[in-house]
Amino acid sequence: MRPLDQKETLMVFNKLKNYIGGNIRVLLERPDGLYCFRLQRDRIYYVKESIMKFAANLPRDSNKVWLRESAEQNFMYGNHVLKSGMARISENTPKYAGLIVFSSKDIPLGFGVSAKATAECRHADPMDIVCFHQADIGEYIRNEEELV
Repeated sequence: MRPLDQKETLMVFNKLKNYIGGNIRVLLERPDGLYCFRLQRDRIYYVKESIMKFAANLPRDSNKVWLRESAEQNFMYGNHVLKSGMARISENTPKYAGLIVFSSKDIPLGFGVSAKATAECRHADPMDIVCFHQADIGEYIRNEEELV
């Protein structure tokens, strides 16, 4: 993720102005902290500044797991990933290592912890857990009532 350059920021603010008018300042300077826009590939994310600082500490070569389309929604509901729902996993991932969970289309879905090493995953049963759920992007919707 990287900050938007001046041209990109202007384009985003012009689009937002069509939807929310002049309230862009309210969107960025909220009472619960500062927020910012970041670019990842061809998507722009609206992120709390404190979370961005934590994300900057993550190494670029993190362990990753990709899910099949049939398992994406299951993960988004807070469930662990089964071997049958895993499409692939990074090589040489150790047991109990942190994982970034991706969809089959390379969209980050959340975080998890590997329940098995890469070599163990190859020989696991389809109903074995390969990734323990930690957090996902659907959590804010499930916890929305608690935040308001």
